[in-house]
Amino acid sequence: MSHAQHPERIVVVGASAAGLSTAEALRRGGFAGTLTLVGDEVHPPYDRPPLSKQLLSGAWESERLHLRSTDQLTGLDLELRLGVTAVGLDQDRREVSLSDGSVLGYDALVIATGVRARRLPGTDGLPGVHALRTMDDALALRGSMRPGARLAIVGAGFIGAEAAAVASGTGCQVTLISDLPQPLSDILGPELGAMLTRTHTDHGVRVETGVLATGIPTRDGRACGVELSDGRTVDADLVLVGIGTVPNTEWLRDSGLPLGNGVECDAYLRAGEGIWAAGDVASWPDAVAGLRRRIEHRTNAAEQGLAVARNILAGEAATPFTSVPYVWSDQYDLKIQMYGLPRGAEHVRIVEGSVEDRALIALYGSESVVQGVVAINMARAARGYRRHVAEGSSWPLTPA
Repeated sequence: MSHAQHPERIVVVGASAAGLSTAEALRRGGFAGTLTLVGDEVHPPYDRPPLSKQLLSGAWESERLHLRSTDQLTGLDLELRLGVTAVGLDQDRREVSLSDGSVLGYDALVIATGVRARRLPGTDGLPGVHALRTMDDALALRGSMRPGARLAIVGAGFIGAEAAAVASGTGCQVTLISDLPQPLSDILGPELGAMLTRTHTDHGVRVETGVLATGIPTRDGRACGVELSDGRTVDADLVLVGIGTVPNTEWLRDSGLPLGNGVECDAYLRAGEGIWAAGDVASWPDAVAGLRRRIEHRTNAAEQGLAVARNILAGEAATPFTSVPYVWSDQYDLKIQMYGLPRGAEHVRIVEGSVEDRALIALYGSESVVQGVVAINMARAARGYRRHVAEGSSWPLTPA
């Protein structure tokens, strides 16, 4: 029998939603061996979506983000290694090297190291420049936001747009900068993007679209604004950079694992002999779309953790991973929910509600197949459309 068929030692690298989901599912599935969970942060596993919402606004304190209580974690009988980073993998020896000099042997390894915030070149450690990826990031930004403070946000994706909504609500003077024609228009399309722009503008946010941030000027050793590609400068006391992420795969560079945009897995989320990946770092072939996917959604992380645990324990009876991606975003009084992958759709059609009412359901598709559903302030109705994405339903793009 190979190690991987009946593992006695499982190491999960990444004390994330995906990592915790894997560990819990392994125990629920009957795994009674040694289970080690490694996390590079000192915090126990916590939830990331509230970072740019409730934690940033001060509505919640950090303890509320913890995914499990101390007692619950203890009940999993984990070897919990927090505040230590994986620095190398030796596939032949089945060993993971950690930053504290220790080495963990494994029979099965789960890589759930996630992603980190992409930085603007030359801004690492520059006072006044913030990211929003970790609990410490959110607390640092929250501690710097004061009524009247000028906050420039580079990037109008979900993180940037949510932070703009929170910051404007705390009295900051917010400028939202995007190279897109409208915030989130690459995902939601121009009509819903324009609605978001109006919503932000109505709440006092200055929205600068179609321009790149080219640099961060400094004064007295601190960031003092953002230089734009059209030659203008946005003055700022604080700068939040939300321009995407980088998969945390550097520690695997010499491992021999296939690395592209993340850890490249097969349809079962397997990346090598006895090695699996889950969550934001995992890239896998989506059988429905015929494309390789890497999805940074909270629900995807939990689902992939469950799937990896199931497949580790199933041995030869492993099953391919399939799901309908789901993400949500709160901006002011807008609750945005998204099923599937609307980005790049050829057609968008509002099938319920309207932009004027700021309550709607829009279908996204190519030719005749539904690939995504976006709901704004219509949560209950949205769930009814999820199956169209799951089934790749055809729908008429022009009224019958």
